[in-house]
Amino acid sequence: MRYRAEHKQETYDRVLKVAADAIREAGPQQVSVAGVMAKAGLTHGGFYAHFASKDALIAEAIDAMFSESCEWFLRKTAALPPAEALWSYIRFYLSRQHRDAAGRGCPVAALLSDIPRASAPAKQAFARGADRLKHEFARLLEQLGHADADAQADTLMAELAGALMLARAEPRQKRSDAILMRGRMALKHRYRLEDLP
Repeated sequence: MRYRAEHKQETYDRVLKVAADAIREAGPQQVSVAGVMAKAGLTHGGFYAHFASKDALIAEAIDAMFSESCEWFLRKTAALPPAEALWSYIRFYLSRQHRDAAGRGCPVAALLSDIPRASAPAKQAFARGADRLKHEFARLLEQLGHADADAQADTLMAELAGALMLARAEPRQKRSDAILMRGRMALKHRYRLEDLP
């Protein structure tokens, strides 16, 4: 059977999306090639037409997760002045909506506890992606006149991901909501965003 030229790329993209969803839901160690291919509606035998190994699939899926996250960040903040852009992202990141969407949320929070045990290619993909997100934070912080924006972007990412992970792990709804709210308010104060709604 002959396929149109775009078929291979569409199949590759579909497998990556299924793998990314599985990684977010269960972590990279729990992802199986057979499971990903079945969920993508493909046979296990077709896997090697797209990927050299399971490690390659995981790394490429992590790259795709970060690409999607960075594109979303840029779309959400592009038209806003720097202070509004930063606050808009903080407000979303530490929201109930994001907390409750673990299967679709930020790859940093989704992967942070699993990456130390992951393969070298997965760790490298995570580092590349985290650097891309950090660069976007640093760009906004620099525009806002914060000294050492690069180092501040590291701590901002750590606080966002840490607060979100704690809120997701907390079984008591009220306490989980409080973790998110306190995180938002602490960052709003630190970055002098109090005038924003």
